[in-house]
Amino acid sequence: MRPDWAFLMAHPAHFLAFGFGAGLSPRAPGTVGSLAALPLFALLSLSPAGWYWAWVGVALFAGVWICEVAGRALGVPDHGGIVWDEIAAMLLLLPFAPPGWPGWLAAFVLFRVFDILKPWPIGWLDRRVKGGLGVMLDDVLAAVYAVVCLQVIKPWM
Repeated sequence: MRPDWAFLMAHPAHFLAFGFGAGLSPRAPGTVGSLAALPLFALLSLSPAGWYWAWVGVALFAGVWICEVAGRALGVPDHGGIVWDEIAAMLLLLPFAPPGWPGWLAAFVLFRVFDILKPWPIGWLDRRVKGGLGVMLDDVLAAVYAVVCLQVIKPWM
């Protein structure tokens, strides 16, 4: 099945899983989904820190269900168009980046590198943990790796 706007509008989980439409990108939907997190981050970061982290928690935990529902409907548990995992992981990562576009760009690049290359244990877990949890878990770990790298390079940024 090739997802389209009708698929996205058929269920709220489909719309969210496909990142409000970003996942329909014919090229690099994961990258487009990661970019879609930036305006959402800008909006959510206007709220107090406690509220921001509450929203991130909801995005992460609800993401397991969101990705599970969309993957089941598509018959492909980790369909390339499912980008909620990238969006939620970027929301987890971006507060640790140096403020401003250079820091956000560094966070984005680091996240995409770890998400694509899947160094141990990301790739190992990605192959073993299935369903919505598996879809979310590898991106959360890629974000954690990116956070560690950002903390190392932050003094030079």
